[in-house]
Amino acid sequence: MRHLALLLGGAVFVLWAVATLTFFAIRLIPGDPAQAILGGPGSQASQEALDQVRSDYGLDQPLIVQYFAMLGRLLTGDLGTSYSLKVPVAELLGAQITGTLLLAVCSLAAAWVLALGLSLWSTGRGRIASALGQGIELVAAALPHFWLAAVLIAVFSTGLGWFPPVATGTPAGLVLPVTTLAIPLAGFLAQVMRESLIDAMRQPFVVSARARGESALGIRFRHTIRHAALPGISLSGWALGWLLSGAVVVETIFAMPGLGRTLLQAVTLRDIPVVTGVVLLVAFVYVLMTVLTDLVARIADPRLAQEGDR
Repeated sequence: MRHLALLLGGAVFVLWAVATLTFFAIRLIPGDPAQAILGGPGSQASQEALDQVRSDYGLDQPLIVQYFAMLGRLLTGDLGTSYSLKVPVAELLGAQITGTLLLAVCSLAAAWVLALGLSLWSTGRGRIASALGQGIELVAAALPHFWLAAVLIAVFSTGLGWFPPVATGTPAGLVLPVTTLAIPLAGFLAQVMRESLIDAMRQPFVVSARARGESALGIRFRHTIRHAALPGISLSGWALGWLLSGAVVVETIFAMPGLGRTLLQAVTLRDIPVVTGVVLLVAFVYVLMTVLTDLVARIADPRLAQEGDR
């Protein structure tokens, strides 16, 4: 219970910090929010109209007053109304989150498969396999999303014609975006899993299994894979948040509807309620996944629960 209370307290603090940083950071972007509400700089709105909008939205109040007003609305679950689209932010995000979550979850699952496969293949098979595995991990983890997306489109869409270059709403249209996000994450996860797998293979229970005549494959899948997966489970909450942030680039390149493109457009238009809503939603998903992965890790390894209750 003590550990759970600390997790919940940390979650509340993270959400407050994200809301605060977003509020002040978005106001550093050049431009007038009142003009964004009236259609942007090209709207040629009159000064009277700008003054009226500032009064209606509270933009004429001191910054600290606007900040506490924003916190008050968030505490009641009110994310406000989009300046540019004139629709409730909650409604807008609800329409966009499904595609982004599907992209992120599929990418996380693909990254797990790639990371586990690479870790199991390259560990305990000699120096050449180990060195090759480490090299693949380092290269994969360092690949930038925009470059990898361009290469995948050039090879598998333009060159081979296997997959569409943009999202089509079909499983085939998800392959390239998912691969773009999954490969760098798989490289990072594989690095962590391989070290854990090496450590597990040195443990006494592995020596006992070998003495009983159990095969190397059986030892890997029955004994060591659970220990290798624990760091990956713990990092899955961070990984999902990282994937959601990476969706900004991927959704833009592959013309996918989702939170990433919505956030990019909102920042460009200084649509403060939408920016705040997207960032808070991503932070909430990150916090939720962190709590869930912590609980799953404790189920997989009861020793963690015992340590947390001390």
